[in-house]
Amino acid sequence: MLDVTHDEWLRRAKSLQLSGAHYIDGIDESGGGAVFAAVSPRDGQVLAQVADGGAAEVDAAVAAARRAFDAGPWPRRAPAERGRVLVRIARLLEERREEVALTISLETGKPITDAYDIELRAAITTFRWYGQLADKLTDESPHTAPDALALVTREPAGVVGAVVPWNFPLTLASWKIAPALAAGCTVVLKPSENSPLSALLLGRIATEAGLPPGVLNVVNGNGPVAGRALGLHPDVDVLAFTGSTAVGRHFLHYAADSNLKRVWLELGGKSPNIILPDAPDLERAAATAAWGIFFNQGEMCTAPSRLLVHSSIAERVTEAVVRRARELRIGDPLDPVTEMGALIGEEHLARVRDHIDTGLRDGARLLTGGSRILTDTGGCFLEPTVFDHVDPGMRLAREEIFGPVLAVLAFDDLDEAVRLANDTEYGLAAGLWTSDLATAHRVSRALKAGTVWVNCYEEGDLTVPFGGMKQSGNGRDKSAHALEKYTELKTTWIQL
Repeated sequence: MLDVTHDEWLRRAKSLQLSGAHYIDGIDESGGGAVFAAVSPRDGQVLAQVADGGAAEVDAAVAAARRAFDAGPWPRRAPAERGRVLVRIARLLEERREEVALTISLETGKPITDAYDIELRAAITTFRWYGQLADKLTDESPHTAPDALALVTREPAGVVGAVVPWNFPLTLASWKIAPALAAGCTVVLKPSENSPLSALLLGRIATEAGLPPGVLNVVNGNGPVAGRALGLHPDVDVLAFTGSTAVGRHFLHYAADSNLKRVWLELGGKSPNIILPDAPDLERAAATAAWGIFFNQGEMCTAPSRLLVHSSIAERVTEAVVRRARELRIGDPLDPVTEMGALIGEEHLARVRDHIDTGLRDGARLLTGGSRILTDTGGCFLEPTVFDHVDPGMRLAREEIFGPVLAVLAFDDLDEAVRLANDTEYGLAAGLWTSDLATAHRVSRALKAGTVWVNCYEEGDLTVPFGGMKQSGNGRDKSAHALEKYTELKTTWIQL
């Protein structure tokens, strides 16, 4: 982390110049004149007036992307040349890391340390990784009859619509944009209306890095209007979405009602984190469980929001988690010592508090937290919250809360733990703590989740795919597998 004081971050925040114009065809576009306020959850202050896009702006962005794909140079460039542009985007993000991290911290409420060290590292690594991968992909020539030649080529799919949420605005955008660009596609990005400013900054940085006009366009607006227009647009070939399961269903309907575009979904989660008595280090397991649910204010699709603990160690582990929750430093996101910042906004804070109130009414025991704090700041701050005595049928144990709220459930044997873990409509991620190698393999296979972490949580790099099972979605971000979403396979059979 850069050695910048709280006072210095505050000074830089005051001098930050933020533009809310759409970014279409390589230039800023004000759109039809409608605007909405980008409000910082750290203090309720307006950061910028943002152009509010609708069908007209989406049409303009898709048209620019279509021209760039059908007649522009990007899909026709050698893969190595495309890769060099992506690497330059990574380099410019590194050079402007402080500015971009500050923008993310202000618009999302996440601690500046996390924005700088984690979010920007992920985005920079993603663009660099796919830039270096771009010319490593090969076509196939299967062995066939001696009088024929078969070729299997991988071609860019076309115009990609990408719709991303606010919790990791640059990371999740880069997971979609970088492989799509590496494959030769063009992109229209619709960021969340809660975090448009960092996405707009990325669009301008990409042009500065050498991306031709129209290859990456950014349109602001809310989901029911701009998102719907993008999902229904007949000139969008692929739609990649990260967000709630409910909204994911809408995009599947949009595809069915338009051109049957391919829709790739990374959706919600209610991830279980199983701690067995033979965990190699119970204190570390408990500390990691606390970090996992409270990191990024709990606004994580993979957050281990269900802590499943063997009854013989439940009291010890729960006490350690509660102790860590009470030790967390909650405060101004621009203070480098802050460990947990503000939730994204008043509406979301109210939803999280409703889950807490429901848990109390249902009979769960509140061990710590549950209250709004730091109200004098004007920000959306909530105490880290832990419940135990949670029944598997309670709302606390079944619905994605997307906040710093942990539900602890005890179990008596391994079969019960697996049954509880899989008793959810979601299947995004899971954790398991054990010293027994056979147990690790057996349980990992039994868990219905796209990622299983053993004796850790939220670990990995760009080499491994990420995505969900069941109602947590389809397809994969990260790794070379992500390119499968943005390419088409063509078979050419030549009779000799």
